[in-house]
Amino acid sequence: MPTHAPRELPDLPYAHRLEPFTRDLERDEVYEWLHIDGRAFDDIDGGMTRLSESALSSVTFTGSRLRRARLDTVWMHNIRTVGTDLAETTWLDTECLSSLLAGTQLHGAQMRRAVFHHCKFDSVNLRAATLREAVFVDCLLRDVDFAGATLTDVSFPGTTLDRVDFTKATLTRVDLREASALGITSGAEALKGAIISTPQLLDLAPALAQHVGLTVKDS
Repeated sequence: MPTHAPRELPDLPYAHRLEPFTRDLERDEVYEWLHIDGRAFDDIDGGMTRLSESALSSVTFTGSRLRRARLDTVWMHNIRTVGTDLAETTWLDTECLSSLLAGTQLHGAQMRRAVFHHCKFDSVNLRAATLREAVFVDCLLRDVDFAGATLTDVSFPGTTLDRVDFTKATLTRVDLREASALGITSGAEALKGAIISTPQLLDLAPALAQHVGLTVKDS
């Protein structure tokens, strides 16, 4: 499982190799050892881009198309993606800190050993995505759609789940015990592969009772 401790840019083992990048990301290109800092990318097409051992800090993507891009060992801090297409992207050994993903398409994404610290996911589509050994630390997941997704060895320490949809998702060893709130609007039946605490079970009782058709009445 990935570490919960966030790293700073100088802590990266490849930090000494990073070089400033001032051009636009281009479709189907391969990039390595880049530091993209303080950039705003509006309506760019960077689909199929491959980025490895690189860092992004204070970067904004608005209305951009990055479908099927691959991020391999990439560190990100203060990233904003607004109305951006990241569908079917691959995130491997990535770390994302203090970032915002809003109205972002991530359906069909593949995330393995991805760690998110203090990030906000707002109206993010993660339908049919595959997450393995991913960690969400002190994040806010609001109106996030995990319908049909596969989550394995995923944890949410300190994270608030607000109006999250797990309809027809497949969960295996998903640890929700340290989540600060479990606001699950749909898909309570998919939680059979999750680990929760006793207080959380009481909070989820109404949704679980509704799922099995159980009527609860107090005399």
